[in-house]
Amino acid sequence: MDTTLPAPAALPQGTADAPDRRGWLLATGVAGGVAVLGSAVPLVGSLAPSERAKALGAAVEVDIADLPPGGLKTVEWRGKPVWVMRRTPEMLAALRGHEAALADPDSRRPQQPDFARNATRSLRDEVFVAVGICTHLGCSPTAVAAGSGHPGLGEGWAGGFFCPCHGSTFDLAGRVFRNKPAPTNLEVPPHRYLSATRLLIGDEQDS
Repeated sequence: MDTTLPAPAALPQGTADAPDRRGWLLATGVAGGVAVLGSAVPLVGSLAPSERAKALGAAVEVDIADLPPGGLKTVEWRGKPVWVMRRTPEMLAALRGHEAALADPDSRRPQQPDFARNATRSLRDEVFVAVGICTHLGCSPTAVAAGSGHPGLGEGWAGGFFCPCHGSTFDLAGRVFRNKPAPTNLEVPPHRYLSATRLLIGDEQDS
């Protein structure tokens, strides 16, 4: 027994199916547009900086307008903590007079860009930027103010950074003291000013 259904008869042009046909064509066009848009979204997303790209060295912009005198702000760059400190006139004065006690007072070793090869190791005297990692074994030092009475730093401590892991000490320009486990000064990352109150850390262009 033949169960094949007969093909539907073709409708003449101009009959009531014309709107349906136009609607179907319109829907097909819209669906095609959505498909194209949907394929474009991943492409646009792939063009945006990835977290991996940021971790590999994308520059970090920092607002220092709210950084008070003597204040310290920490940001992340390349997965490392970076300190931004606004030094007071007293803190800058404390950088002088103890050069003989430092391992590299003139920053001859390459722990900083050329623009920071000076006594303050900075672009601007009052703003110090450094990677907050001890150059001994990668511990994180802490800032210790002058006259804090910190045990082990002595009465003549003029302020700076102390690594509690093995006792390395650095002055307020990140210069390491002699006869300490840390072999070199703290690293100063490349950076420049975008304005009086905005820093770009990780940018290789000197200012």
